[in-house]
Formats: sequence, C-alpha cells, structure tokens
Amino acid sequence: KEILEKYHDLFTVQWEGVTGNMRVPSQAEWEQLLTSSSAFLFYGMERFMSHVLVNRLVAMNIPKCHLVIILDLVRSQQSYQRITNSDIHKSCLQIALERPTETAMLLSLTGVGCVVAMQWYTSLQENAERLKILLQNLLSMGRTTGQTLHILQK
Repeated sequence: KEILEKYHDLFTVQWEGVTGNMRVPSQAEWEQLLTSSSAFLFYGMERFMSHVLVNRLVAMNIPKCHLVIILDLVRSQQSYQRITNSDIHKSCLQIALERPTETAMLLSLTGVGCVVAMQWYTSLQENAERLKILLQNLLSMGRTTGQTLHILQK
C-alpha cells in the first residue's frame, strides 16, 4: 500500500491486480493480467510458477509484456505446507519447470522482453527492500532495467 501511495500520481493509477491477501487469483486472472500488462509484478510467497499452470503459460502469447518482476521465494510455515501439498500431485519435471531459470526461460518464450527474478530463498523484508530499490530507480529516477539491476546487485 505504501508503494501504491508513493507512486500513485506517476504510475499506479494505471496499475491493476490483486494486492494484499484479498484472495488468491484464479488461473484466468493470472492469464488476463499477464496478457494485458506492459509490466507485471509478482510479490509473493514460494515459487511464482506454483501459482500459474505451466501448460497454460507455455500456450500463451504475451509480447506486450515488456517486463516481468518476480519477487518470490519467500517461505513461511503456512506457505511451505501449501507448496508441499501441491507438489505431491506434480511430477519431478513439473516441479523443475517452476525453478527460477526455467521460469525466466518459459516467460521469454511466451514473448516477455525482460524477466527479473529471484534465484534463492529470501525473507519478506529483503524482498520489500528490493522492491523499494527497483521501483525507486525504475519509476522515480527513470533508470533502465539494466542500470537498476546493477544498483540492486550492490
């Protein structure tokens, strides 16, 4: 909410999606948001691809989406239980496709121009700081994605 308020006058008037713990988006909502957005931000628990059906994603064509930022790989007891219960019903190959590198490749193959994603598990606080730095540099300062990621690496 703090970020939405901070950037409201500049950009967030045009933002749409699901924030907070309103509800879990349906598969149709994920698809609609990805296909209609020029930029897509996922800030959530566990693996992003555990929320999206892989077979539906690979069939999508989303060239309008220039940037996908995935701030995931945060684990709580509740999210770990949910992902464990979900993974029981998946093959090893399906789970492998949900890893960060594979996720970036799949999104690239669907037409996404740039994917920014986590590689290792992290905390909500660390992802909040990353999001703050990303948006400050991309939106307020007008830096390119490459420049912003270089700053974030430091």
